Amino acid sequence: MFVRESKMSDSTPYVVAQELLTPGDPPVFEEANVESRDFVFFICDHASRRIPQRLGTLGLTEEEIGTHIGWDIGAADLARMLASSRDASLVLSGYSRLVIDCNRPLESPGSIPDESAGIAIPGNIALSAADMAARRDVLFRPYHAAIAALLDRRRHAGIPTLLFSMHSFTPNYPGQQRPWHMDLAYNRDSRLAKLLLEQDWGRALVVGDNVPYKVEDDSDYSIPIHGERRGLPHVLVEIRQDTLADAAGIASWAERFDHLLRRLRPSLERLATDSLSSANVVKS
Repeated sequence: MFVRESKMSDSTPYVVAQELLTPGDPPVFEEANVESRDFVFFICDHASRRIPQRLGTLGLTEEEIGTHIGWDIGAADLARMLASSRDASLVLSGYSRLVIDCNRPLESPGSIPDESAGIAIPGNIALSAADMAARRDVLFRPYHAAIAALLDRRRHAGIPTLLFSMHSFTPNYPGQQRPWHMDLAYNRDSRLAKLLLEQDWGRALVVGDNVPYKVEDDSDYSIPIHGERRGLPHVLVEIRQDTLADAAGIASWAERFDHLLRRLRPSLERLATDSLSSANVVKS
């Protein structure tokens, strides 16, 4: 799988703020298979648990950062495996949602959270306007500019596209034991989700239709901006984290998805192609 990593998209006007990132910090986003003509396009908003060196640990322990509050456990490895098997395009975020959440509108209280799952995040409390702007301009906007640039390139090249946003969720939530192994989430456009929901995923799997999460304007950014506004068929895929806990679990999900996508190829390609002529042109 060809991978290109970049601190900034070539097409974005934003300037890296020296006070946030150091030369030793990893890339802001990761891209794979950027020239792919496969109709599937993967993104992963919560791919990493990394925090810029100058922010330390935001006052958290390494154990806390490694839990679900820091990233979507297993989602990035699953997305990479699926993209590799199909030679499909993939864009992954490079930093933890604790620094700034790449799937939250900037005006959302959860964009730069001061607490998560009942855990206070000291490094996010009482931030200055300049601190918040640096995180937006250095981490959030370049990631989404990279996605937008690739989607624009595909549209200009006439490449049909289905957008898959890969996530994972905890098996337990306060007061709730979650029986679902996977959630296929959407909002206004259910075309791709409904097609996948109609399939036989196996009797042992419990597949949620917009449960335990659904896509909403006040809590989601990527699907509304890159999917709905462009008219691209899309789905937000949530996998329960205990089923992604090791390499075997990730490989099992990758094999399951790969088999299904190959079996549904005619229907998926038709959905992507039919949407190409009506896709909107937007600024992200």
